[in-house]
Amino acid sequence: MTRLEEQPMSAQRDHVPAPPPAPAPTAAAQLLARIRTDPRAEQWVPAFERDWARALEDSRYSYSFTPLHEVVRLWQARLAAAPAVDAFLASGRDDSDGIAVEDAFGAGHE
Repeated sequence: MTRLEEQPMSAQRDHVPAPPPAPAPTAAAQLLARIRTDPRAEQWVPAFERDWARALEDSRYSYSFTPLHEVVRLWQARLAAAPAVDAFLASGRDDSDGIAVEDAFGAGHE
């Protein structure tokens, strides 16, 4: 019979999830090209460019590509979700019980 050794308890995770893979080097340019063809381009292009400029500045100070990757992932998700949002809005469903996204995420309350 083998004796099980007692392992000390630890607050550290046993497994740290791997970070998502980095977007392709051309992902931001491809994403901007897609945004420019979207019906919301008038609002979205300046918003993407503002997010990208802020992330670029953050990357310069942190010496990390993470802020840039996060902007690409956020906008990829936004573009992927746009058809579902459009379908919901076109369905005429009542969304009056919802809250404004600005209130949910605290935008404008800095």
